Amino acid sequence: MGDSSGQPGIHTYKSLAEDGPFCSVEPPKRPTGSLIMHSMAMFGREFCYAVEAAYVTPVLLSVGLPKSLYSVVWLLSPVLGFLLQPVAGSASDHCRARWGRRRPYILALGVLMLLGMALYLNGDALIAALIADPRRKLVWAISTTMTGVVLFDFAADFIDGPIKAYLFDVCTHQDKERGLHYHALFTGLGGALGYLLGAIDWAHLELGRLLGTEFQVMFFFSSLVLTLCFIIHLCSIPEAPLRDTAKGTPPRQAPQDLALSSDSTYEYGSIEKVKNGYVNPELALQGDKTKNPPGEQTQRTMTIKSLLRALVSMPPHYRCLCVSHLIGWTAFLSNMLFFTDFMGQIVYHGDPYSAHNSTEFLIYQRGVEVGCWGLCINSVFSSLYSYFQKALVPYVGLKGLYFMGYLLFGLGTGFIGLFPNVYSTLVMCTLFGVMSSTLYTVPFNLIAMYHREEQEEGCC
Repeated sequence: MGDSSGQPGIHTYKSLAEDGPFCSVEPPKRPTGSLIMHSMAMFGREFCYAVEAAYVTPVLLSVGLPKSLYSVVWLLSPVLGFLLQPVAGSASDHCRARWGRRRPYILALGVLMLLGMALYLNGDALIAALIADPRRKLVWAISTTMTGVVLFDFAADFIDGPIKAYLFDVCTHQDKERGLHYHALFTGLGGALGYLLGAIDWAHLELGRLLGTEFQVMFFFSSLVLTLCFIIHLCSIPEAPLRDTAKGTPPRQAPQDLALSSDSTYEYGSIEKVKNGYVNPELALQGDKTKNPPGEQTQRTMTIKSLLRALVSMPPHYRCLCVSHLIGWTAFLSNMLFFTDFMGQIVYHGDPYSAHNSTEFLIYQRGVEVGCWGLCINSVFSSLYSYFQKALVPYVGLKGLYFMGYLLFGLGTGFIGLFPNVYSTLVMCTLFGVMSSTLYTVPFNLIAMYHREEQEEGCC
């Protein structure tokens, strides 16, 4: 790696963006079709997430996972995410691929999602075909299934960041808002169809008998939907590649995606002035204060220490939003991941550890199927609520929407815990949809609002 500054760990870059006034240049307006195509990634991701949320707990229990390891499976993915996501995010900011900065990472994470699904949905059958010894078969089945769950969960959680960054890189502020609403809408639709897939009794249908088990049916549909959705997403909006000053000039970008002329350059980076050929207003106002020559930016290695320092030094309103988002996702995922198991064991009084042909296990499976219908209701209501969010903002504001989502979710889960009845539980699933839509849209709209306010202050 070349180093024009003489300091280790530092590299300089130039964007394809060129001359123009900092506060007035922005990406072109994106057509609705492009934003819908971009949102298909969220449809495919949530479709597969719904299959995981509905079936991964029953799968883990059915392969004989000890109760002591039950929570470890869910702990590994967040730990990996905390350690690796900031590093990979920084690398994405400085990615010099001809395809752009975000799309190579989205493609790689999509492949990891497919691999994880293949392992946790087919691992038991695969190991049974390869290993005859019952003791070794149990150990390998548990290990393979756990690996698949962790891999899929990590990739599915991680991929949301690059998808959102891709949207923010190539869209105006108005298109960002529209894109986020489409994201929430297709997230709900994808989740609804994924849970609906899990609610069908495939064992008694021809396709289930043809493919072997209902888990193979889940994998067939999930892999097909994910592949098609990500192909559409990756072809939705072009990205301008990032240019390394130490390397040759990258391929020419389509004229409609270059918003600036070609005389000078601006900064790129984790916090940058130009993203994909467009001026980033958040730092454009710092243009005269930079110590680097125009068109150059320093890339420093991201470490845990620098990450923690960034968390401590970020503005208070961003820190509060991050903490509340963490708490919200912790509560929401804890509910979603264990909901079908809760329906099977607590509401229906089934037993996942019983023999697979026993009455207790069949009752448990019935509870899981009904739980899938509940999660389907959650996703449908999430899409509906996302549609009406825009009408509510003038009355309660973004922060009011955020508070209302958390409040309704808390009331709904508390009622279900106190009164674990089938019908009341299904009704309360509508409140889960409010929380889901809130988490997927409101925090990002708040960030966009904060950035716009900073831009307006800097341009005054």
